[in-house]
Amino acid sequence: MGRLDVTPVSTKPQESNTFIHHLLKDVKLLERMIAEGQLDGDIQRIGAEQEINLIDSAYRPYPIMPEVLAVAEDSHFTHELAQFNGEINADPLPLGAGCFYALENQLNEHIAKLNHFAHQFDAKILLAGILPTIRRSDLDKTFLTPIGRYHALDILLRELRGEPYDFRIEGTDLLLDRHDSTMFESCNTSFQVHLQIPAREFASMYNWAQAIAGPVLSCATNSPILLGKRLWRETRIALFQQAVDTRSTTSQTHDKEPRVSFGTTWLEESVLEIFKEDIARHRVILNTTVDSDDKKDGVPRLSSLSLHGGTIYRWNRPCYGITSGKPHLRIENRYLPAGPTIIDEVANSAFWIGLMQGIPKEAKDISRIMDLEDARTNFLKAARMGLGAQFRWLDGRRITAKNLIIDHLLPLAYSGLQKSGLTKKEATHYLNVIKQRVVSEKTGSQWLLDNVAALKKSSTTDDAIVTATVGMLKRQKENIPVHQWKPIDALEMKSSNSRYHSVSQIMSKDIFSVQASDSVEYACSIMDWRKIHHMLVIDEKGSLQGLLTAGKLVHHITSQEQVGNQLVKEVMIKDPVTVSSDTTLEDAIALMQKHKIGSLPVVDEGRVVGFLSTNDIFKITAALLKK
Repeated sequence: MGRLDVTPVSTKPQESNTFIHHLLKDVKLLERMIAEGQLDGDIQRIGAEQEINLIDSAYRPYPIMPEVLAVAEDSHFTHELAQFNGEINADPLPLGAGCFYALENQLNEHIAKLNHFAHQFDAKILLAGILPTIRRSDLDKTFLTPIGRYHALDILLRELRGEPYDFRIEGTDLLLDRHDSTMFESCNTSFQVHLQIPAREFASMYNWAQAIAGPVLSCATNSPILLGKRLWRETRIALFQQAVDTRSTTSQTHDKEPRVSFGTTWLEESVLEIFKEDIARHRVILNTTVDSDDKKDGVPRLSSLSLHGGTIYRWNRPCYGITSGKPHLRIENRYLPAGPTIIDEVANSAFWIGLMQGIPKEAKDISRIMDLEDARTNFLKAARMGLGAQFRWLDGRRITAKNLIIDHLLPLAYSGLQKSGLTKKEATHYLNVIKQRVVSEKTGSQWLLDNVAALKKSSTTDDAIVTATVGMLKRQKENIPVHQWKPIDALEMKSSNSRYHSVSQIMSKDIFSVQASDSVEYACSIMDWRKIHHMLVIDEKGSLQGLLTAGKLVHHITSQEQVGNQLVKEVMIKDPVTVSSDTTLEDAIALMQKHKIGSLPVVDEGRVVGFLSTNDIFKITAALLKK
């Protein structure tokens, strides 16, 4: 999570150069510590950071984490970017017999404790890579956690970019959006796993971590829906890169690596290659007054290096730390999503760490048998398609994700866990979760997509997503691995606590429209073909110009001798009554009754985002009567 007591880097050259001096000094200190063998290589530890979503009784984001943390008063719990996110830090554990049982117990205890305090505010904790019910209105900057680090990051990243963030993610649906802050990043919650690595083995182990990233991610996906759109199986990967991308679309004149990065080259000798590359490629954006002489238990903290590294988001990120008075290096796996359950998360961790420990001899110099570009492509394929991906593996052979995991990687992981001292029972317990999930092809992403599709047959998309989220939370509490989750049944649908509150939940987004300069004949034809009684008049920028209604057209046509040359602008209602997507249904219905109208264009920030008609209201009325 990083330091909270930081500020944007100073605009004064003397102050910013002082920080850069400390940063470069940290690099030299680390180089000397590695050369002198000062880093801990006698013990390996594992650790984890559990990011969470806080939701309200309607299963929507609930921005009260600062209040929950204030009453919890536990150093294991901390803030995240948005006030509806949080993080639980597990205590480091020696890698060996019982470590994954202990990690699972820790997480269960911490979540139970935090849930206890959340319930005091009528809130609940949900584990999901992306909360399915999140709405664009939840991404307003007013929900940014009021801590210096987050505001500093938001300001500096926006200044570096120089223009709003553009989002384009294409899956089954297409997400196109623009936002003026980093708040889109708050949609993402992950389960970050740490593995301590001896300095002498870091280069080969890090390279292997890059090679296996795609296959490991393919069986762990849990983030397929964002803002109601079905996108990648692990949409977090695309979203995170775009949410903090400082590269301007208008000023970019040369290739530049994004701050969220897979990496550009295999390591040759040591971790220093990564730290030096990150300093060379990415401007310093945060500052701290702590200098290179700051120590913990007599060991340099390397605070400047750690702070700068915390603003560069490699999916496998190298970290420096101090435990029990000894400095060490570790790899932080940042690509695994939160959820679907704690046992799934711990199984993902065991699979990854088992593979890391089971690295085959031929992979210790992986640059000879695999191109880094293939590893990067595998990673993106896994994020897009999950277990449906096909990879280019060692020596260039092609293989499906399913066959690679079952036939090759699970045996390697099992060997690695036994090598690390785990009992056969513990290794088998967690790796069987992975095996059964892969064999059945039932990941968290697949479960959510299947259930939303089934629920949409008898309800709106929004209600289907809310109901599926209710089902997720219920199954999550049971801590049954996702491959054993049952579909949502009729009884659950009836007992679902989902409710229709706002226009956005039921409005139509599939809009047919015309422009003011189009002919009335053209508009009438579309309305006849599509069996619709209302049509929006929208300009090329998406702004509302007017509204056509069947009644208005009939009146106009019957009162004119010739209509062939009539234009839409001569017939349309030029100042229609509108609502926003956040308008309550109660208020929207009241407006329709007051003005005696059967439709309402939905407009946010000057742009048409949907259309509400009496037919939409009739649909939910029928659904509620069935319940």
